[in-house]
Amino acid sequence: MLKVGLTGGIASGKSVVGEMFVGLGAHLVQADRIAHSLMKPGEPVYNEVVRHFGREILNPDGSVNRGKLAEVAFGPSGAAERASRIQELNRIVHPAVIRSQEEWMQAVGAQNPHAVAMVEAALLIEAGTAKRFDVLIVVTCNTEQRVERFAKRQKLDLAAARDEVSRRMAVQLTDEEKIKLADYVIDNCESLAKTREQVEVIWNDLKLKAAR
Repeated sequence: MLKVGLTGGIASGKSVVGEMFVGLGAHLVQADRIAHSLMKPGEPVYNEVVRHFGREILNPDGSVNRGKLAEVAFGPSGAAERASRIQELNRIVHPAVIRSQEEWMQAVGAQNPHAVAMVEAALLIEAGTAKRFDVLIVVTCNTEQRVERFAKRQKLDLAAARDEVSRRMAVQLTDEEKIKLADYVIDNCESLAKTREQVEVIWNDLKLKAAR
């Protein structure tokens, strides 16, 4: 089985690229969805997050409001304080997400020893998990495209989206830093057709690696 990490900065188009790989035959899990499931009421991660960040991050039904949690973690404050909150959130969430990813990949490999198991994660490198994968793919695009995509996704005006993207990019590695560690880089700045062409070329390589 080939373990593939798929990463990139905020709103770079990782999920779109991941869907393209799935369409070609890859198995994919999203770290964000794992984290979401781990934050359901009653889960140990949920209890720790609420204990550290307060009940003001909860919806009336007791579930975590991810927007409010992001405001607390990434919201306006001094850089040192914000970095400390983000580190605390990552300390709680990342180990559990990583364990779940490993269990998922083991299950995929048990079913098909030649499968391509792909984990999509924005903070894959920052979390120190890059070495757990056989191949690392980085998706890139320019800042203005990130802002436009984030604004559309979150239903924000461009000014608000730009502020939020800037805040989140400040705690992520730059594309240049990610690319230094990448086995493959997908430039998602142009059309979906251009992105798909890159994905198909990489997929052919991945299949060969997985078959060995």
